[in-house]
Amino acid sequence: MTTLPDTAPLGLAAPWGGRSHTLDLDGPVHWVDFGGPDGEAAGGPPVVLVHGLGGSHLNWVGIAPTLARARRVVALDLPGFGLSPAEGRATTVQHNAAVLSRFAHEVLGRPVVLVGNSMGGMVSLLLAERRPAQVAGLALVDPSLPTPGLRPDPQVALTFGLYAVPHVGERFVRRINTRYTDRERVLGTVNLCFADPTRADPDVVDAGVRLVTWRREHGISESEFLGAARSILAMLRRPRRYDALIAGVPQPVLLVHGTRDRLVPVGAAQRTARLNPAWQTAYLEGIGHTPQLEAPEEVLGHLEPWLASL
Repeated sequence: MTTLPDTAPLGLAAPWGGRSHTLDLDGPVHWVDFGGPDGEAAGGPPVVLVHGLGGSHLNWVGIAPTLARARRVVALDLPGFGLSPAEGRATTVQHNAAVLSRFAHEVLGRPVVLVGNSMGGMVSLLLAERRPAQVAGLALVDPSLPTPGLRPDPQVALTFGLYAVPHVGERFVRRINTRYTDRERVLGTVNLCFADPTRADPDVVDAGVRLVTWRREHGISESEFLGAARSILAMLRRPRRYDALIAGVPQPVLLVHGTRDRLVPVGAAQRTARLNPAWQTAYLEGIGHTPQLEAPEEVLGHLEPWLASL
């Protein structure tokens, strides 16, 4: 039996109505229950919120309480992220899709709607393609998508280029972790992922700093982050294969994308939408890579009616 880390005293999502739990799925998986009506009283299938690279359950506190008014809402920390140390498990998107499948089965036990941001969108697409009976619908919020022919942001291209190189990526991440304070690292992520960093909720930033401090004090290895980053890059290097996987997803899909996303340019979302005309799409003007944090009301304006239609 795995000894699960004690995350209960942190209660990072408690100010937003989230209750922390830890489940053993060949290692700890921390998850947060935001409540909401379940079973026959619910307005539809339960919702599972899936964070992106370097993210956690905190990425969803801007929208989860509102979604939970109509249906059960939970968010998990994928192995290697948040309060879920990998503890020897792989952190690739393929492995985390399998963990997501087990989580949905053991915690909710029925088909779910996956709402995935960035890497979480890719993980959700992989699960929907592998186990379609588990997934009632997909809401993709600035998901990781193929970008053939599009010019990447120079800083993003350099950073991910360093991540991709064995040993170099490890030294690069280690240097960032030692050169900057926990708060500086969190604010650096905000500056990258928000089109307008002043929109960041100070309470969410403070919770993020506490989370980064917990991970540093528990000696979380940079290899956990890099294993996931490299698996994303491997998927994106095969755009035709990934396009085919995306096109084969049978569930209803909502695609929401910020027009000022530096990590996944809006042109990638427009290209994917053209290839999948049955999808419902929405573009958020002037918003960056994490709209659910930067413009939660705008995201809810598209997400809630789409969920109600399922």
